[in-house]
Amino acid sequence: MFDPQKLLDQFLGSGSQSQNADAPARSGGGLDAVPGSLKGFGGGLAAGGLAGLLLGTKKGRKMAGKAAKIGGVAVLGGLAYKAYNDWQSAKSTGAAGTQTSAEPAAQPAMKNVTPEAEGTAFLPAPAEERNALGVKIIQAMIAAAKADGHIDAAEQKRIFSKFDEAGLGMEEKAFLMDELRKPLDIDAIVGLADNMEQAVEIYAASCLAIDPDDPAEQAYLAMLSARLKLAPDLKTNIEAEIANLAV
Repeated sequence: MFDPQKLLDQFLGSGSQSQNADAPARSGGGLDAVPGSLKGFGGGLAAGGLAGLLLGTKKGRKMAGKAAKIGGVAVLGGLAYKAYNDWQSAKSTGAAGTQTSAEPAAQPAMKNVTPEAEGTAFLPAPAEERNALGVKIIQAMIAAAKADGHIDAAEQKRIFSKFDEAGLGMEEKAFLMDELRKPLDIDAIVGLADNMEQAVEIYAASCLAIDPDDPAEQAYLAMLSARLKLAPDLKTNIEAEIANLAV
């Protein structure tokens, strides 16, 4: 079995930001336009380069920029943890009658929140649980990338031809090919969430993989949040944390 954590970290840009950090950005479009600090995905494509393949040139560059700030699965878990706990705190203070607004107070930096998420449902300590969650997050991101119909059969063929350049192993390629070939099934993505914490993290990952200006993708997110039974103010918290990563 391939390492889901490693693959997800590659999706999100971890482990390669230190590589070629001083390399100059190339000119031109597509993946070559990604800054040098984001080079090095699997030794071949940019960090976020797989996302670039999945999402297309324009969205791929946006995703690569967000990926650099996410840095990996640990920070994604911290982001989801922060959004959820801010929501819980606002609910508690509101119920006590000391706060009626859902507006959160000043929050700690993400680097301080991430360690707090360790060992929680957002970043489970057991390797087996963490790997299972990593697979779910990748599945959610690929499904969200399909929401606008961008990944048709021809696009799948183009993506598959690039996998060797990304240095992916056979099991990684087989997994990604299977996910890309599956028809979009929002119920299957909803069914991945075993608890509310996983629902929050799946939604956060899905938000990363969409273009906020695309109506079809916005409709997908609206349906996903409803099916995941996310409270409107919790959904807003998650989206606000993702928006803070915007390039």
